[in-house]
Amino acid sequence: MPPSVTYTQQPWAETYSEIIDVRSPSEFAEDHIPGAINLPVLNDAERAEVGTIYKQVCPFTARKIGAALVSRNIYQHLSQHFAAKDKDYRPLIYCWRGGQRSGSMALVLAQIGWRVTVLEGGYKTYRAYVRQQLEHLPEKFTYQILCGLTGSGKTYILGKMRQRGAQVLDLESLANHRGSLLGEEWQGTLLPQPSQKYFESLLLEQLQKFNPHQPVWIESESTKIGQVYLPQSLWEKMKQASCVEIQLPIAARVQFLLQEYPHLTTYPEILKRKLEKLKSRCGWEKLSRWYQLIDAGNWETLVQDILDSYYDPTYSRSIKRYFSQSQRLLFLQNLSDSSIDRLLDSLLPNCVALK
Repeated sequence: MPPSVTYTQQPWAETYSEIIDVRSPSEFAEDHIPGAINLPVLNDAERAEVGTIYKQVCPFTARKIGAALVSRNIYQHLSQHFAAKDKDYRPLIYCWRGGQRSGSMALVLAQIGWRVTVLEGGYKTYRAYVRQQLEHLPEKFTYQILCGLTGSGKTYILGKMRQRGAQVLDLESLANHRGSLLGEEWQGTLLPQPSQKYFESLLLEQLQKFNPHQPVWIESESTKIGQVYLPQSLWEKMKQASCVEIQLPIAARVQFLLQEYPHLTTYPEILKRKLEKLKSRCGWEKLSRWYQLIDAGNWETLVQDILDSYYDPTYSRSIKRYFSQSQRLLFLQNLSDSSIDRLLDSLLPNCVALK
């Protein structure tokens, strides 16, 4: 006799062969359990079609058409994704509310003989869990804030810290944004940020990996990174944390920024459009000067002037307002490996580099 479908409201307490989100691609894109795969039983167009028929024609007709579409899509998944799964395969399945979509997939897989678990309440159960956890979990950690003017290599240094075994919360990586006007990530084209909900899912996943008995290193950020916001509980703890401030000569900062943002010199029109947003703060005369430097390819002078005129004053005001508890001030001549190693020897004397 095939095993029956089991239900859970705490999937994070178990381990599964795979987590399957059977919602439509757009629902999955907005947010999902990290690590889940998307095997929709109805795609976006099909879901809209069934919904329209349900409201405008007849619920019974909508259910018949929906059942046919779901059956066809499950067949496709069985013949492709599930074809190579062995008898010990044990998936967790969820949809929006743990109803018909997840139940349809679970019933078929259970009839084959797999041990299938359905998330009771579906995505809504998971989302409520994320919100509840982010209200309290950030308060369990002690944070160390790494401060420094733009171009000081804070994110780069945090990466070196992680290699030494330190606990690092890289918010900019989770947000897919470097937290400034020019901070959008680029890989051949500008990369989108995650939705607010998925950012929170990724943040929770990272926090749950940390040991509360060890400090968590984090870069000085504002409460908003690009278009996503930090949970209030995390932001309050960050403002209370002690800071280590990195100071780097401006020439070294300029060179580092040119290495980190090559797309802005490769695509100067994008840079001009972004700088135009500073017109109200810096004035048309300054903006015209920057445009001239861009046209002339005088990148070092341009970057230094932008730092002097906008970034440094803005960052200094923010640090004084939010991260005033600076305990250590450390000077670097450059961001070479040897300079950073000496810095980390003093900051992380007990951490051993990870192999």
